[in-house]
Amino acid sequence: MSLAKITQVTGRGVYVPGNDIDTDRIIPARFMKCVTFDGLGEFLFYDVRHTPEGVPCGHPIDKPEHKGATIFLSGANFGCGSSREHAPQAIHKAGFRAVIAENFAEIFFGNSTTLGIPCVNAKREDIAKIAAAIAADPTLEIVVDVEKLEVRFGSQSIPITMRDSARDGLVNGRWDAIGELLEGKPVMEKLAATLPYLAAA
Repeated sequence: MSLAKITQVTGRGVYVPGNDIDTDRIIPARFMKCVTFDGLGEFLFYDVRHTPEGVPCGHPIDKPEHKGATIFLSGANFGCGSSREHAPQAIHKAGFRAVIAENFAEIFFGNSTTLGIPCVNAKREDIAKIAAAIAADPTLEIVVDVEKLEVRFGSQSIPITMRDSARDGLVNGRWDAIGELLEGKPVMEKLAATLPYLAAA
């Protein structure tokens, strides 16, 4: 089954301010004992969304006006810290389909791309413009256009950047290397049967 081509993501946004938001803040380590990634979304930013007693403390993603938001905005060096696939998985399971930040930690960026989550870079002042627009109207439709490398919201648009290889993989439906490998198994088996040293095995 071919992967979907991700040329743009459209939805409402939520802004979580801050630089150097690391993977342990995104998904605390104690929630990583799961066998599958299902259910991780409820633990996204758990320790900053709750008091030590487990009481919700009004984090932006919990506010009623941001319920159902699919586009996540933040600051610089997003996803830094330990390399855990659970971080982008938690973001995805919570319903987010694109992340806009000043820049991203390398491993987090790669893990997100293989989930089909576009992680796009924008200037700080441009992120502030989107955040202000969201604050003024939480129902505002935001379009992250991966193909055209721009974000559109209201009557405004801002430029974004993204690594060429990741952008190419998303817009052409080649963002999951393992999925592509499994999809190509029949072709590989057919080729292997023609190779004497494999056919005899």
